[in-house]
Parts: sequence; structure tokens; C-alpha cells
Amino acid sequence: MSSFALSQVLVGVAICFDLISFQCKQRQHIVACLCCSCSLIALHFALLGIWTAMGLAFLAAVRLGVSYFTTSKKVMLVFIGGSLLLALCTYGGGLSVLSCLGAVLGTIGSFCAEDRRLRQVMMGATTTWLVHNMLAGSPTAVLMEGLFLVSNLLGYYRYYLRRVV
Repeated sequence: MSSFALSQVLVGVAICFDLISFQCKQRQHIVACLCCSCSLIALHFALLGIWTAMGLAFLAAVRLGVSYFTTSKKVMLVFIGGSLLLALCTYGGGLSVLSCLGAVLGTIGSFCAEDRRLRQVMMGATTTWLVHNMLAGSPTAVLMEGLFLVSNLLGYYRYYLRRVV
């Protein structure tokens, strides 16, 4: 199996975690699923040789693991700083900028204390990563972000917009 094919399989498994994540109500369950997904996505980007995105996805997995236990804004700022530093050290053009923006938005979202705000901020992060993955040429990652956005919107609708009968 080629590196590209394996990278796409890893994203396929990450999609499962993403779809499950925003169908959960509890913030900790959402974050745990996203941590698993980010770990697989980091490996996906490593196989594609997209180093900024790989580093930021790995950092996101660590960040999500930490945010499972705390929503401290000081800790959030450490991860934002780490994302900016990593993007600067691995800078490779527009993809680096997009991945950094997606990582910063994802960091803000993962440190939101309530799941409603987490969902809202993650919609922005997902949209940024969707554009990144289109430009990076990873069709399965584009599908993943599209499904992630739809799953988030569906969960948001179920928990916050649907009228209670």
C-alpha cells in the first residue's frame, strides 16, 4: 500500500471519531473523540509530508488531551503560542498559514467550558481546515472536514435549535 493510500485510510478512521464526537452531549466525550481523530490526522499528514499540518495536528491531540481536564485560559495561551511557534518554524507558504489559523481556532474551541461555544468555534476551525485540505490535495481529508462540519451542525441543531415538543 502506498503512503498516500495509507494516509487516506487513516483519515477514514478519523472520520468515524469525528462523526461520533459531535453527536455526544458531554464536552469530555466530544474532546476524547477529537483527540483520537487528531492523532490519526497527524499520521496522515506525516505520510503526505505536510509537516506544519502534521505538527499542528499532533499538538492538537496533546491539547485536546489536556483540555479534557482543564479549560484554563492560561493553558490555552500556551497551546496558541506553541501553534504559532510550530507554524513559524515549519513555514512553507499558504498551507502553513491556513493550518496555523485552523489550529488556533481549534485551540480556542477546545478550551471553551461549555459545549455550545465549543461547537461554534469548531465550525470556524473546521471551515479553515476544509480549505487547507482542498489545497493540500487530500480528498479523504476534505471529505472528513465536510462530514465533521455537517455532524457538528447536526449536533448543534439537535441540542440547541430544535424545538422541544
